[in-house]
Amino acid sequence: MADPRGFLKVRQRETQPRRPVPVRIMDWKEVYEAQEKGTLKAQAGRCMDCGIPFCHQGCPLGNLIPEWNDLMWRDKGDEAIERLHATNNFPEFTGRLCPAPCEASCVLGINQPAVTIKQVEVSIIDEAWDNGWVNPLPPARLTGKTVAVVGSGPAGLAVAQQLTRVGHTVAVYERDDKIGGLLRYGIPDFKMEKEQVDRRVEQMKAEGTRFRTGVAVGTDVTWEQLRRRYDAVVVCTGATVPRDLPIPGRDLDGVHFAMDYLVPANRAVAGETIENQIHAQGKHVVILGGGDTGADCLGTAHRHGAASVTTLAIGKQPPVERASHQPWPMFPNLFEVASAHEEGGERTYLASTVEFVGENGKLTGVKVAETEFVDGKRLPKAGTERIIPADLVFLSLGFTGAEPAGITEQVHAEFDGRGNVARDGYYMTNTEGVFVAGDAGRGQSLIVWAIAEGRAAAAAVDKYLMGSTILPAPVAPTDRAIAVL
Repeated sequence: MADPRGFLKVRQRETQPRRPVPVRIMDWKEVYEAQEKGTLKAQAGRCMDCGIPFCHQGCPLGNLIPEWNDLMWRDKGDEAIERLHATNNFPEFTGRLCPAPCEASCVLGINQPAVTIKQVEVSIIDEAWDNGWVNPLPPARLTGKTVAVVGSGPAGLAVAQQLTRVGHTVAVYERDDKIGGLLRYGIPDFKMEKEQVDRRVEQMKAEGTRFRTGVAVGTDVTWEQLRRRYDAVVVCTGATVPRDLPIPGRDLDGVHFAMDYLVPANRAVAGETIENQIHAQGKHVVILGGGDTGADCLGTAHRHGAASVTTLAIGKQPPVERASHQPWPMFPNLFEVASAHEEGGERTYLASTVEFVGENGKLTGVKVAETEFVDGKRLPKAGTERIIPADLVFLSLGFTGAEPAGITEQVHAEFDGRGNVARDGYYMTNTEGVFVAGDAGRGQSLIVWAIAEGRAAAAAVDKYLMGSTILPAPVAPTDRAIAVL
C-alpha cells in the first residue's frame, strides 16, 4: 500500500493549481497546471489501501485505484500506467473530464477530504506520454472478422480499440471531418486540448483501427449496407438530440442550443474559418442550465469577451455538503465551482424562464420568475417576473436521446420510451449483429460510463463473433450488474 500513515500525516487535500484567471481567459489553453511531483506523491500517499476500496464501487470502469496510487507514491510511473490502462483505455480523457464519482466513494472521505484520485490519474497518463510509455498494441493475429463502429466519441473509440486488439478488423465511421465526437468539437480546449485526442487516434491507427471521416451513416451510407458489409455493427452515436424549451419567443434571433455555439467555437480555435459564427463579444449572455455544458458555454463566452454572462437554473442551489438522503458512498449532488465559474458571471437559482422577449424578431431579454414547488412540480411564481437583458441565450438543458438517422427504417432497430436505442443485456439491439453502447443506449451520461460501456460492448461483440471472449466486461446495460459473458 501507499504510505501506511499518509492519511494521518497529510490531512489536507491539495488539487492541481489553476492558471490565474486574468491570464487564462486570454487564451484557450488548459486551465490546470501540472502539480509539483512531491506534492502529488504526498497526495497519492493519503490512499489507505482499504480492505474494501469503495472507490471501485464508485468507478464504472473498476479502476484499480489503490494499486496505482501506491505505485505513484513509490515513483513507479511505468508500472502505474500499466495498472491504469488495464481498466481504462483513455485516462487522459477521464482524468480531465470525469466528475470523479470514485472520490465520492473514497473511504477516507467519511471523515476527511477524499484522496485526489482524478488528479493522480491524469498525472500518471501525462507522465506516461512524456516518457514514451504509451505504445501501440497491435494484435498478434487477425480473426478475419470485421466490425463497423458508428461514432467516434469515447464509447466508439473504446469499442474500436478493444476489438482491434483482439484481432478483428475495425472501421470507425464519423460524420464530422475529424475523429473524437464531443471530445473534439463539444469540449472546449480550456478543459482538454485536442492534442490528447490526436495522439490517441494515432496510437489506434498504428494498432490497425481504420477511420472513415466525413461519412454520415444513414445517408451517405445506409445502416443496411454496413450490416451486409461487416460481421457486426456497433452504434455509438451518442445522445445528441438537445432538449428544447418551447416557450413564447423561442424563434427569436439570438436563442440557440448550446452545441450550436460550442461546436463552431471549437472549430475556430482549431484554426478553421467559420462563417456567421455565433460570437459573444460585447454581448449580454444568458445560459439556461447549470450543468457541465452550461459551464462550457460560460468559459467560452468569457474568452469571447462577453459584456455579461448570467446562468439560470430552475431548481434550488445544491448544498455544499452531502445531504442526508445521499450518504457515503453515493455520488452526491453538491454545489460546485468549475473553473469557468471562477472567471466571472452570475449564477441564479430558482429561476423559471417564462418568455424570450425581443423587438423586430431579435432577442432583447429573458423574462424569468421565481420558481415555486407546487405538488412536487416546479412552477413560476406569479408576481415575481422580471426581465434580464440578453443578446444571446444558450439552451443547455441536456439531451433527450439519440438521433434516429434511419436506424429504425434501415435495420429495424427499435428505440425505447426514453429516446435511446433499445438493447438487451448483452448490448445487442433487436436486430441480430447490431449492437449499441454509450449514450446512444443509456442516455446522456458521464464519459466514464461511455468508456465502460464501450469496453463491455466490445466483449459482447467478440463473444458474438467468436463464441467466447477474453475481453473484460466491466458493466452491464442495467448500470447495476456485472456483465457475465
